[in-house]
Amino acid sequence: MRLRRFVPGDLAALHAIESREDVTRWLYWEPRDEDEVRSVMAEHIERAPEEGFTLAVERLADGALLGRVSLMIDAANRQGAVGFIFHPDHQGQGYATEAGRAVVRVAFERYDLHRVFGRIEPRNEASARVLERLGMRREAHLVENEWVKGEWQSEAVYALLAREWGSSRR
Repeated sequence: MRLRRFVPGDLAALHAIESREDVTRWLYWEPRDEDEVRSVMAEHIERAPEEGFTLAVERLADGALLGRVSLMIDAANRQGAVGFIFHPDHQGQGYATEAGRAVVRVAFERYDLHRVFGRIEPRNEASARVLERLGMRREAHLVENEWVKGEWQSEAVYALLAREWGSSRR
């Protein structure tokens, strides 16, 4: 796979991912229509690098758009939030872990961040496994802290410090 910037031609493939209820189940937003995806994709394309990035995850063999991965930067606190969304047909094949590792590496090496974290709904076990494979530890479990999609949802926070990442690479 490779990570690359989004291009306008990605609209149909990204819409095929973000319009699915099973993809958006644990996210803050409902399935998106094409206009919403177009608007969000424009934000991905136009985001200033110092704020972070959202990149397309593309399979090298055929150029298929598998999902997206992001890093949102809090420069004042030298932290970054990692996120990922993949089409269900491509989940469970290691793509999220591979893309996540690349994002964590960029976070620590290029952005010189102190801490990288991921926030998930704890029932999203697949995402928890990805964060753990990235070397993150579970730091917090906030019980029913947010009203999301008509229910109280909880939040798990996973994180990795630069010094932990560096020592795990030796």
